[in-house]
Amino acid sequence: MLIGGSGLRGQGTWERIPMPTVQFLKSVCFSDSLYGWVAGDSGIIFRTIDGGASWVRQETHATNDVEEVFFLNRRLGWASTYNFTTLPYGTLLLKTTDGGENWTPAPFPEPNLFITCILYLDSLNGWMGGEPHALLKTTDGGATWNATPVDTSTLAFFPVLCIKFYNERYGYAGGGRFDIAGVTWRTWNGGAMWYAINPLSAPADEVHGLHLFDSLHVMGAGGDPDLGYGVGMIRTADGGLTWNYEELDIPGNAYDLDFRNAREAWAPLGPRQKMIYSLDSGATWAVIQAPDSLRIYDVTFPDSLHGWAVGKDGAVLKYHPPVIPGTGDEKYCRETLVLHRATPNPATGHVTFSFSVAAPGTPVRVRLSINSLVGTRLAVVTEGVFAPGRHEAEFDVSLLPSGVYLCRMETPDGGAFRMATAPLRLVVIR
Repeated sequence: MLIGGSGLRGQGTWERIPMPTVQFLKSVCFSDSLYGWVAGDSGIIFRTIDGGASWVRQETHATNDVEEVFFLNRRLGWASTYNFTTLPYGTLLLKTTDGGENWTPAPFPEPNLFITCILYLDSLNGWMGGEPHALLKTTDGGATWNATPVDTSTLAFFPVLCIKFYNERYGYAGGGRFDIAGVTWRTWNGGAMWYAINPLSAPADEVHGLHLFDSLHVMGAGGDPDLGYGVGMIRTADGGLTWNYEELDIPGNAYDLDFRNAREAWAPLGPRQKMIYSLDSGATWAVIQAPDSLRIYDVTFPDSLHGWAVGKDGAVLKYHPPVIPGTGDEKYCRETLVLHRATPNPATGHVTFSFSVAAPGTPVRVRLSINSLVGTRLAVVTEGVFAPGRHEAEFDVSLLPSGVYLCRMETPDGGAFRMATAPLRLVVIR
């Protein structure tokens, strides 16, 4: 099921993909377009190495919920799960150096501290946040952790829910507690000291999913999860010295925030079964229903062409970017050419591509090609003059390496071919 824009609407679409679980998936992380992990209830972590075409459950030896999973690359990953089974209660940290084939558990030494977010800048230097309060740093890949200093303002010691760094010096964190205060923290000295938001600027509810445009311009998502003031966005333009909170007049709460590119942003509304998006860097927002009315809580974009979101009932959504118009006669292209699904997809050998030539009712010269994700043409599937109607072309992809490719359908304009339709994604598995 696809939800979102169609045709030339600016935002993309979300499609629910099959998953071998119906449990609550709380966290999603992709190291690139192919390798990704989702995690949640009862210690479950699933991995894909083919862009979501297939998923394999990994053994974590954990029975409590995985709250956060983070991968620096295809090999190095960390996760946090809570221990409510035996005293002392606290956090069980998981680490892998082989993509999750093996997870090594280690109890966090401080009891009654529950890690909610993990961020690594490289293989040695990382950060964690948690509740009732924690801003923790490691410089040895997680072997040891040290609490970092924070100022003594009244909001400084609230739960930390997300951490982002622009570079080694400038970092931000968000958190708080519902119906009490939303909090942001900032550092400009690599975490040597963190400073909390001025209480006069603080919203009433938690701040989630920070996005850093640069070291000075930052925004975060939040809102009232009940029937109160609704979704809100908090922003700073001066490096966190002052913040402005804006209510969007949209019921619910934004549980995460991520940008596909410099202008397109998405935030899930959890139990509201909706998602909101912006096409102007967060200046204005619109609402869509989540596919199958799912409750989505976490969203990520590893690059501008790929996006993922997860939530309750084993929900995993895959993002499809919007139509990318060509530089020629766009109206002619849209009305003339339609590129349908490729079968099978994912593919291991021969693939059948289907496309249609429609208006203006005369034969059209068409080229169908397979391209890399950065636009390099790797092979031509078919090229020729096609009459109005539906056509098929077969191609053997067995010589292509495993990966995700873009299939483009083009028509000439003034002697040069112009892209006429949105790229079709083809997954090749060997």
